[in-house]
Amino acid sequence: MDYDIVVVGLGPAGATLARLLKSEFKVLALDKKLTCGTDGFNKPFGGLLATDSQRSFIRFNLNLPLDILTNPQIFSVKTFDIQTGLVRNYQRTYINFDRHKFDLWLKSLIPNHVDVRHNTLCKNIERIIDGYQVTFVQDGQEHVITTKYVVGADGANSMVRRMRYPNHTVRQYIAIQQWFAEQHPVPFYSCIFDNTVTNCYAWSISKDDHFIFGGAFPKKDANQKFEQLKHKLEQNGFIFGTPLKTEKCPVVYPNRWRDFHVGNEQIFLIGEAAGFISASSLEGISYAFDSAEILSKIFNDKLKNPNKAYYQRTLKLRFKLLSKIVKAKILTTPFWRKMIMKSKISHIDNIQQ
Repeated sequence: MDYDIVVVGLGPAGATLARLLKSEFKVLALDKKLTCGTDGFNKPFGGLLATDSQRSFIRFNLNLPLDILTNPQIFSVKTFDIQTGLVRNYQRTYINFDRHKFDLWLKSLIPNHVDVRHNTLCKNIERIIDGYQVTFVQDGQEHVITTKYVVGADGANSMVRRMRYPNHTVRQYIAIQQWFAEQHPVPFYSCIFDNTVTNCYAWSISKDDHFIFGGAFPKKDANQKFEQLKHKLEQNGFIFGTPLKTEKCPVVYPNRWRDFHVGNEQIFLIGEAAGFISASSLEGISYAFDSAEILSKIFNDKLKNPNKAYYQRTLKLRFKLLSKIVKAKILTTPFWRKMIMKSKISHIDNIQQ
C-alpha cells in the first residue's frame, strides 16, 4: 500500500485526527481548502465555539490564537419564538471566532510527517485486496493511490459515506447565511424559531462590524423560506440592509439512531460525515473533536479490529447525540417551546437604560 491511512477532509475532525496519529503511520490527508486566505472552499457557518469544544482544547493542551477571535464576545443568546412573539435571554459561554481562520489554524497544527494535499477533490474510492484505491484531483491533475484504511471526515455531504452506504439517506437541510454591515445599536446573538418557515431553526451573530443572519431550511424552497423569515424579523427589530455576501451548504440533521454511521470494512466516518452533529443546536465541532480523538487512540494502539472498537467506543457519543434529538423535538414543537419560554426558566431580564 502507498499509505496506511487516507483522511478525506481537514475540517475540525480530519485535522484533529491527522494531528493525533503517531508518526509511524504513513498518512495522506486530502482537503478542499487552500493553505491560506479566503479563496477556495469556506465552511459557511458563523463561528461560535461551544463549551464542549472548549473542554476539548483543555484535553488537547491547546490555546486559541488571538487573530482567530472576533469582536464582540457576547454572553447571552436572545431567543425569538416568532409564532408567539415571546423573546427570552439565556446565558451562553460561546467564544466568537472566525471559522475559516479557525479551520486553517487547525490544519496548520498537522505535523510534517503527514502528507497534506491542499485544493483537492476526492473523486472515487474503490475496494481492492486488503484496502482501497483512492482517486483524487489536485490542481487539475488526477492521482491514484492505495491505502489500507480510509477515514471520511468530509462533512454533511460526505462522499465517503455515500460510497460506503449508497442506500442510506440522512435528513439534510440547506444552511443559508448572509453577511451585512452591522447597524444594530447593541450587538447580539439570537436563536429564532418559526415552524411556518422551518422545523429547524435560524440564528444571527454580530461579528467584527458585521451582522450575520442564517438558518437551516428544507431543500425544496430554502431560498424562499430564508427571505420570508428575513421579512418577518425586520418587523421584530432586525436590521439587514444590502447583503455583502451569501453562503450556502448542506447540513446533516439526525433524527433517529440509525442516522449515525461510523463505517465498516476498513472505512471510518468521523464528525458530521458520521452524523455526529447536535440536532438541537447544529453544533458539530465538539463531536468532530471527540470522534477524531477516539479513532486516533484506536489506530495508535493498533487494535486488531479497529472498526468494531470504533463502533463500541462511540456508543456514548451516539447516546449523547440521541438526547440532543429528543431535545430538538421538544424545542421545535410549538406547544412545548411556548411552555418553556413562558415559564422563564433560566431567562435573564435586561435592565432598561
